[in-house]
Amino acid sequence: MEKSRKPKIRFKGYNDDWEQRKFSDLVQIERGGSPRPIDDFITDSPDGLNWVKIGDAPAQGNYITKTAEKIKPEGLSKTREVHPGDLTLSNSMSFGKPYIMGIDGCIHDGWLLIRNTYKVFDLTFLCHLLGTPQMIIQYKSLAAGSTVNNLNKELVGNTVVTIPTIKEQRVLGQYLETLDNLITLHQRKLEKLMNVKKSMLEKMFPKQGSVVPEIRFCGFTDAWEQR
Repeated sequence: MEKSRKPKIRFKGYNDDWEQRKFSDLVQIERGGSPRPIDDFITDSPDGLNWVKIGDAPAQGNYITKTAEKIKPEGLSKTREVHPGDLTLSNSMSFGKPYIMGIDGCIHDGWLLIRNTYKVFDLTFLCHLLGTPQMIIQYKSLAAGSTVNNLNKELVGNTVVTIPTIKEQRVLGQYLETLDNLITLHQRKLEKLMNVKKSMLEKMFPKQGSVVPEIRFCGFTDAWEQR
């Protein structure tokens, strides 16, 4: 039975109930696959297919835009092809972060493919929805008692999602993407400042055997005392 809910905080002008649905009724979910032995299919050829691995996921942001490796086209029948606009979700319970594909590629069995076949979702909204605490709680609850504590097609499909209209989804998706962009910007600033500090620690303290640092504030010229 479908139920409706409303979040506590909403953007002005949106007051419709959110609809509660079984996730597998709204999207297509498939598991990735790997041609084996995989080393026999890795290639440097320009006609190789992008081979999407966990390490290709960005540290910040939601889009996978490049891969470190490619596989031979003849491996396609043993894997799962993905396209721009598809979502990939790591099936590891310790990872489980969703990403939007920005390129064509193939995914191994450590990924799940989530395809917005029926156009029910705004992609950015869906990507954030799948990583919410509410979804993580469901993953863990549905996986309880399983011998392998991983996500799979059936488990993810059996979750219940609560969604607004596509118009409100777009507003929420844009807002969350703006926050992601700000986080990325400040993360880069943080990394630069950390590098500056590391450099200063090396140059503002005397090196072994010296009593004078390489860099000093104006007005300080005395040798440092070694005790």
